[in-house]
Amino acid sequence: MFLPGSVMDKSPDSLDDKDLVFRELGYLKEMGGLDFGEDITLEPCKLLQKFQSQNKQLNLESSSALNRSQHRFQYRKPQLALVFADLLVNPQQLLMVTIANALREIGYEIQVYSIEDGPAYDVWQNIGIPVTVLKFNPSGIAVDWLNYNGILVSSLEAKSVFSSFMQEPFKSLPLIWTIHERALAVRSRQYTSAGQIDLVNDWKNVFNRATVVVFPNYALPMIYSTFDTGNYYVIPGSPADAWKGENAMYLYKDNQRASMGYGPNEVLIAIVGSQFMYRGLWLEHALILQALLPLFADFSSDNDSISHPKIIVLSSDSASNYSMAVEKIALNLRYPSGVVKHVAVHGDVDGVLSMTDLVIYGSFLEEPSFPEILIKAMSHGKPIIILQMISKGKLSPLALNIASIGRGTVKNMMVQETIEGYAMLLENVLKFPSEVAPPKAVIELPSKLKEEWQWNLFVNLQNSTLEDKSSKFLNNLEKQWNHSQRKKFGSPVAMNDSFSYEIWEEEKKMHIFDTKRRREEQELKDRTDQSRGTWEDVYRNAKRADRARNDLHERDERELERTGQPFCIYEPYFGEGTWPFLHRSSLYRGIGLSTKGRRPRMDDVDGPSRLELLKNSYYRDILGEYGAFFAIANRIDHLHKNAWIGFQSWRATARKASLSEVAETSLLGAIEKRKYGDALYFWVRMDKDPRNSLQQDFWSFCDAINAGNCKFAFSETLKTMYGIRTELNSLPPMPEDGGTWSVMQSWALPTKSFLEMFVDALDAQMYDEHHQSGHCYLSFSKDKHCYSRMLELLINVWAYHSARRMVYVNPESGVMQEYHIFKDRRGKMWVKWFALNTLKAMDEDLAEEADSDHSKRRWIWPSTGEVVWQGVLDRERNIRNRQKEKRKQKSKDKQERMRHKHRQKALGKYVKPLPEEDMEISNSTLLTSN
Repeated sequence: MFLPGSVMDKSPDSLDDKDLVFRELGYLKEMGGLDFGEDITLEPCKLLQKFQSQNKQLNLESSSALNRSQHRFQYRKPQLALVFADLLVNPQQLLMVTIANALREIGYEIQVYSIEDGPAYDVWQNIGIPVTVLKFNPSGIAVDWLNYNGILVSSLEAKSVFSSFMQEPFKSLPLIWTIHERALAVRSRQYTSAGQIDLVNDWKNVFNRATVVVFPNYALPMIYSTFDTGNYYVIPGSPADAWKGENAMYLYKDNQRASMGYGPNEVLIAIVGSQFMYRGLWLEHALILQALLPLFADFSSDNDSISHPKIIVLSSDSASNYSMAVEKIALNLRYPSGVVKHVAVHGDVDGVLSMTDLVIYGSFLEEPSFPEILIKAMSHGKPIIILQMISKGKLSPLALNIASIGRGTVKNMMVQETIEGYAMLLENVLKFPSEVAPPKAVIELPSKLKEEWQWNLFVNLQNSTLEDKSSKFLNNLEKQWNHSQRKKFGSPVAMNDSFSYEIWEEEKKMHIFDTKRRREEQELKDRTDQSRGTWEDVYRNAKRADRARNDLHERDERELERTGQPFCIYEPYFGEGTWPFLHRSSLYRGIGLSTKGRRPRMDDVDGPSRLELLKNSYYRDILGEYGAFFAIANRIDHLHKNAWIGFQSWRATARKASLSEVAETSLLGAIEKRKYGDALYFWVRMDKDPRNSLQQDFWSFCDAINAGNCKFAFSETLKTMYGIRTELNSLPPMPEDGGTWSVMQSWALPTKSFLEMFVDALDAQMYDEHHQSGHCYLSFSKDKHCYSRMLELLINVWAYHSARRMVYVNPESGVMQEYHIFKDRRGKMWVKWFALNTLKAMDEDLAEEADSDHSKRRWIWPSTGEVVWQGVLDRERNIRNRQKEKRKQKSKDKQERMRHKHRQKALGKYVKPLPEEDMEISNSTLLTSN
């Protein structure tokens, strides 16, 4: 469609040769120093290309580095979490409902979380997607985000949830954040000008946490450039404009025209263009106004402006001089006075468009997607650019028909592009473990799900009030930030404007003088003799200062109660994100895998201080909760005084599989009465694990979560551990006998273990390749946790083949059931391999080797705990004996010196003087007698 005054050349050559047009524009630019926005570019596709390149490189490195083939087991669907600020009915809910419905069709499983409840709760429930309203408590949000392969967050107002995503162990989860509000982009300029740099940096950190920040158009990422960290992406398309257009039909009518001084029967034409500002904008408007002049020939030729169409030029330039420029251009083109008016758009574009009769779009800037302003116009039912639109001073029937068609078209515009855009982005961003089935290609999605937004689900809710809460949210956030700043730095002191530089200099000199005087007084005070008290007082004061300096605390009731218990359950954790799932009763004690992120005012064990190996981030990540086992086992008598020990994963608590009070009492009773003897008690079972939906046997399940290589890795590790050089089968059988096994490191048993040697042999097999490239044949992607999933199941092999009874404790009722009965195990257990004497002898051999071999070869075993063998014990005994003899000799020498010590005779007898009162009485007596 073309403007009335334009000339159209329909020859094929003219359609292909665009250089002529650009040469003409270039000439204009040279003459007037103009530009037409060609420098305004955003290339979000580069971000997608970056992910694709990384995936390709990963596949190449994996295939060349690993000498083992990998297998994927499609036991469960990929998991996605959708996070909202609220569940109000708005276009963003419609967008995400449509996307979620399509993603579920190609294989994703979805869970919705929201900070606040709302009417859209029922919409999600109606399509079968579960919804959870988040509860915030002082220790954080009680959600295990590790259950999900990816997180999709919608809107700026969900910022408060990012505090959880920015903490360990959730910091590396793929997170896609969709932003549709403009409010923060405007506020960011105010923050910068007001010097609120900390607030800007806080938002930058949030933007930086997102793996990808998605915008629905190409303008938003440019106005959000302040927070750009290289992760911006555009997926054009949203039902927002169509939604607003539907509501605007009821909100605006003739009252909008009246408020701007236009009559109800006047023909209003809106000239719109790109939402960006550039110097050539006036030329675009001038050319369009010139092309519109022939329209006025159909109207009365008198000078009464009411008989003519009215033209509104819409742009984002609010400067008064641009309004004057538009009016001057109109007068130069001989438009009647008052016909052409410039209106600056500050946000209420819908209000202006709703009162116009037709819309003309003109811009030299090539838009990367269908212009948003035209989508708004079409949603209001406005025809766009055709001469036949106006007939006899009114909109023609053709114009009304086209407007109606356009309104119906725009209602479901770009649905397919939006759905395919999100599906492709997820495909390139998410990494799936080996037990997860990859989603189907988006081309397999039924066409009916890509043709329209899910309007039918919002039929009864669509006419609800549409409120933009972003400004209110930012206001509250700024108040909280200002309050925290005042609390942190104190109330600002009111400064007098007449405070001069000379007064400041005088204050500075006085401060220096006072500081010098106080230092001299302190030095003189230190030189004087002061009473230090007894050594007990000095020792007590030193301990009190040490406690204050290190934020230690007195023993609380939990510590005292724990002393008299038969066993303690340790809960390993890494990062503040796990705090909501840790217990506070005396039966439990946390153990932090890192010095950072430890709970305040709790007697948690500091893992790295007990085991130096945990200070190495590589081993902290790859060992996972096993690092806590080694830290507790290292010189265990200094920490754990009980005969039994237990461990429970914080993820078991998140899954609601931790022990209830009833189950705790039942377990304590069984241990005290030795009901099952030397048994392994566990309460998280493999057959209920979400990763094992097909109820696979032990080794099949282990293979499924380790890329099909668990059995191979286990067999090779045992060969290394026991020094087997033949092709003998070294995989211990774990038969299917109707029982189940322990998962998630939640169990209790007597304090004995062989695990360090197994980990040492496993590390010797894996370290070189994994440490250098990040690749591990137990995972499809670079995985810093590599063999931690295999270690999760190791306790079962040890308990089964060391002839220990295996008892399942129902975590709710406490009812116990023994699995893998001894009589069914006969002939299947490798008791000799796992016997205590065998393992003890192997441990001593390794200790002797570590004690005598001082080479610099890399060897993890000495770092996993105490190095103890008979030679070490003998050496320590000899050292103690030598120290004892040395103390005895020092005592003898001291006594000898005392006997021969030279004692000086007294120089005279000391006579104590009388008190002053007695002296006065004595003097008065002498005077009287005289």
